[in-house]
This record gives sequence, C-alpha cells and structure tokens, in this order.
Amino acid sequence: MTDVTVSPPVLELRDVSVCYRIRGRAVPVLSRVSLSLGKGEVYGLVGESGSGKSTVALAVQRVLPSNGYVSGGQALVNGRDVATLDRAALRQMRARDVAMVFQDPGRALNPSLTIGRQLAEVFEILGSAGGEALRRAEAMLERVRISAPARVMERYPHQLSGGMQQRVVIAMALAKDPSLLILDEPTTGLDATIEAEILDLVDTLRREFGASILFISHNLGAIAGLCDRVGVLYAGRLVEEGPVRPLFRAPRHPYTVGLLRCLPRPGLRKSLAPLDTIPGFPPAPGSITAGCVFAPRCGLADETCRTVDPPQVELGEGRVSRCHHHDRIGSLPHEVVRPLPTAPQPAEHAAGTPVLELASLSKTYGAAPYAVHALRDVSLRLMPGQTLGLVGESGSGKSTLAHALLGLIAPDAGGRMALDGATLAPEVRRRSPEQIKTLQIVFQNPDSALNRSHTVRRLIGRAVTRLGGLAGALREAQVTRLLEAVRLTARQLAARPRQLSGGMKQRVAVARAFAGNPRLVVCDEPTSALDVSVQAAILNLLADLQAERQVAYLLISHDLGVVRYLSDAIAVLYLGRLLEVGPAANVLDGPHHPYTEALLSAAPSVTGERSGRIRLTGAIPSGINPPSGCLFHTRCPRRFGPICETEEPPFVADAAGHAIRCHLPREKLGRSMAAMPA
Repeated sequence: MTDVTVSPPVLELRDVSVCYRIRGRAVPVLSRVSLSLGKGEVYGLVGESGSGKSTVALAVQRVLPSNGYVSGGQALVNGRDVATLDRAALRQMRARDVAMVFQDPGRALNPSLTIGRQLAEVFEILGSAGGEALRRAEAMLERVRISAPARVMERYPHQLSGGMQQRVVIAMALAKDPSLLILDEPTTGLDATIEAEILDLVDTLRREFGASILFISHNLGAIAGLCDRVGVLYAGRLVEEGPVRPLFRAPRHPYTVGLLRCLPRPGLRKSLAPLDTIPGFPPAPGSITAGCVFAPRCGLADETCRTVDPPQVELGEGRVSRCHHHDRIGSLPHEVVRPLPTAPQPAEHAAGTPVLELASLSKTYGAAPYAVHALRDVSLRLMPGQTLGLVGESGSGKSTLAHALLGLIAPDAGGRMALDGATLAPEVRRRSPEQIKTLQIVFQNPDSALNRSHTVRRLIGRAVTRLGGLAGALREAQVTRLLEAVRLTARQLAARPRQLSGGMKQRVAVARAFAGNPRLVVCDEPTSALDVSVQAAILNLLADLQAERQVAYLLISHDLGVVRYLSDAIAVLYLGRLLEVGPAANVLDGPHHPYTEALLSAAPSVTGERSGRIRLTGAIPSGINPPSGCLFHTRCPRRFGPICETEEPPFVADAAGHAIRCHLPREKLGRSMAAMPA
C-alpha cells in the first residue's frame, strides 16, 4: 500500500475570534470564523465596512493593533499556527510566506525613492547583491506586464498612473514568491479597463507562481471574475460560503441576497425604480449577544432568529449557510421604499436654457515643447434636472474638466463656460456669490472633505450661512430641512465625522452641497469607496433630490453600473478629447465608439463572464506627444487603415444627438449584447 502525503492548506482559520480592548472592555470583532485555502486557490471575502474583512488579514499576519488580540481559535499558514511562532520564525513567515497588497498603492510606495530602488530592496532583503537585485527587479517588472521596465525603474511613484503603481506593488509582493498573497481592495479607485487588466494580471500570475490568494473586496463583480470560492462576512460572522458562481446565482442567506439586490442592474434606470437597499445599519461590535447577528435587518426574521444562534447548515457542493430560513430565501421581501418623485422625461429636457453650456473648452499645462493638452475643444450641454455621466480612463481629462468648471483652474482663452445662460468667469474669485452657491461639488472621499473636528451641525450650518446668508433660527431651520432631505435625524447633529459611518458622512457632504440650493452639482466618484448597500442608498438619495429640486449633476465615475443607473446623457473622454456623447441609452446600447465599447466590456459582472472582454493593447499615450490622426488609433482594436493614423475623424451626430468621433461608419460600429436582437 502506497502512502499518499496530503499537503496542508496554505491558509486555514479554525474558529478564529478577535477582540479589541476599548475603554477597558473586550469588544468582539470576529466570532468563530473558519475557512481554508488550498494551493493556487483564490478565496474572496466580502461584506460591508466593519464586517471584519481586514481584521482577518491582520490576524493571519499577527499584525493586529496594540489593543487587538486573537481571543480564540487558530490561524495556520502552511500548517503552522501563527500564534505559536517566535519572533525569528514570525519574521521569516512575513518575509517569505505571506505578502499583502493594499488598497492605495500611492501610500504603499515611498515617494522619495525611485521604483527601482524600492523593488531592489526586496531582493536585497532576500539575499541578492546590489547589481543582481536591480536585474531581478527589472525582470519582475517585466513579469507584471510593465513595458520599458528599465525606464520605469528610474521613475518616482508620482510619475506613474494608478494602474502602474498597483502593478509595481504587486511586483514587490510577488518578488519573494509567497505561498499566500493577500489583496485588500486592490482595484478600488481604478478605471474599468485598468481594473480588468489588474484582475487578469493577478489571475495569470497566480497560475505562474502557484500562490494562494485571499481577495478582500466590496466589488462583487471583481470577486465573481477572479475567485474560486467566496465567504460572506457580516458583523464578524461568516454567514455564507461556497463556490462563487453558484453562490451568487442562488444565494442562501438573506444578507447575501441583499448585497446582490443593491447592485444597479442592466436596464434599470433612476426614472424606472429606486435601487434596493438593506434596511438599517450594521450593528456595533459586540452589541448583539443572542440570536442571528443579521436578524435586526432581515425580512425573514422571527422570534427564533432573535434568540437562537443559527447553526452552520451544509447545503452540499461545498456550500454552507448560517440561517434558520435558508430554504425560504425566495420569499425574502424587498425593502419597502417610497416611490420616486415624478421626474421630467428626456423629451422635456430638450427645451429651455441649459443649466451648463461648454463651448470649445480647452486646457493646456506648461509650454512647448513640453505642453500637455489636458482638454481639447470640449463642447457640452446639460439641462436642468439632468445627469451627464463623464467617463474615461485616468488621464482622460475628467478631473481637469471638473476643476475648470469649478473655477479652480483657468481654461485656455477662446473657450466659453455658461451657467444658466450667463458667462461663467474662468476663476472662482471673479464669479458672483450667486454663481458660487449655484455650483457645488460632492467629493469622492468624505473623510477628506469634512473637517473632522467640527460637528454635523457646524459643518452644514457654516455652509448655510456662507451660501444661503441665513443666521440664527432661520439657519437652524434650514439645517434641519437639509438633514431631513438626506434622510438623517437630529441625533446626528452633535456627532463628528469619526462617529459616523461612511454612508452617513457622504450624506452630510451631500447636505452641505445643497445648502445654497444649487442648480448644478459635480459628483466626483461619490460612491466609489462605499459598500454596495451604502452605494445604493446614496444613489437613491441623489435621484430623489434631483427629481424634487430639478438640480443637474455632472457625474464623474469609473463604475459604469452607477453611470448607467443615474445618467440621462453620457460623454466619453480620451486624452482630453470627446470621442462620444449622447443620450445614455444610445451610448450604452450602441452603436458606440470602439473606446466606449472597450470600457463597457471591461465592466465586471456578478455572473463572472469575461468572454466578451475587449483588451486594449499599450498604455495611454502621453499628452505631451499625442498620436496624430485619431488619438485612439494606437490602442484601437478596430483600426482599419492609414486614415486612422493621419486624419482626425469628424465628430458626427445623428438625429438623436448621439455624436461619435470615428472613421468607421455607424453600421460597422459595435453594439452591446443586450441591444442585439435574439
């Protein structure tokens, strides 16, 4: 009889519990979490903020904060209990066995060192000499698909795009050939095409290196496209686990169902129905001591759920669920939401004075021969009560356009900006108080946008005073009205930002933007850092406020699901040039520009299907020396002749106002699969 040696899992958690000491009290943040990863497997971990995802990653590496500790269970890496390792063995494990890629590559890289120096340090720690370390560093950059790695080695982090920075961080993590790679939200904030490239890269490299991957993300589409199995965390409990596609196709826990329902679905627009949301908020750590942790937010909850902790139920085919009513998931009610206020139909938007009109807007940074053309002859119209979605990869000019509109940078001479028909001065200090309060912005990160030392009352009240000119009782009344408009209560008035959830902070930011009754609000990635449940609530809020007040939105986002749901019109920018603009349905369904087609195909889906993906070759060209002819021809998969390289295509609109800048005739341009006849 032959002995068969079975390798232990690369990562195994056995009933791991973690507590934090807060004001002398042990607060549980993880409760009896068990999971395992085999060699070469990708395991996804999903859940709302505060569910314990990052705590799992920290516990595996034994790098919990000083007030955190593992209160029960075992975490094993390659069969060794991390808690029993001495200092030398622990250092060896972190140096060779486990590597981690964080969410923000800009913060993970040292801004004062070149890329080559930083990557070479990894190989020096592993024992290579100076020259050999540099050679291995260059080879590793090539392995993560960075073109011209020798030139990249000489650059500093700020000289690279977000996607390039993330590739460098992945190269540093893989340099030691780890058996376990932990990815903590590695694609948050990246454009759809860059996100797809990073996921493809990770999938390819895990096959080359044979590494196991723990992939932490709130992006359910990214999880579906990359992972073999997925675990769903809620309030520190693993409530469901199984193979990713069957689980997302037919979830067996109410929380998983709620997360999937929150996603903007193809074909659903703001004018048709609000998005589903999960009622209530996640509980404070340790606040639920009996029953199911999800019971307070669950539409199926009964007395048993509130008093008896649900057991782990084996569902077959590697699937488990912690739910008393896992066999009744089909009867889970949708959250009762109030109907949307009546909004104008697209035809009504066509008449009247545009709230915003841009004519031949350009912006050039620097001077020849190093001039960067960030915007080129951009012309757009936006009507009251309408949302214009602005999409394009990093470096396309989206932020430059927003900054010019807000008066933070002055555009080149010759262009014109108009707000409600009146010319908008290029610099904010030259604009009238009425124009300043009429044009506001909601930023991507409320933590950076809100003064953490001020209360909610002061944050909103100050904006009411400065933009609305109100004081005393009138100011307090307006603060209360704004708070009610964003679905917050008077209980939040005395709170400071650190005491609020991410969704609440973004609601405060929205309330502040509406303090002066604006006509136009720039929404700069307003939901990219939020969980899908909070994202759905914020999108519903923006849609409600728009319908009630007829405010216009300029929506900047890389999430095409968000753009699809909220936008009436879409503009596609590339190297500062408009390649396509028109009604949202026309742009999304097609015919559309090859660049738009590639962006749409790169958007992740919870089905995990990636067969229709159009891969763009090469990097975005430099704005200092842009391509001749069509700006997109160096990456275009449908380039067909010399005319693409020598002549700029015309910007031709059809009867619906759908304009495309391409030499190909419309009948030969792509269409979305959803728009094609069966």
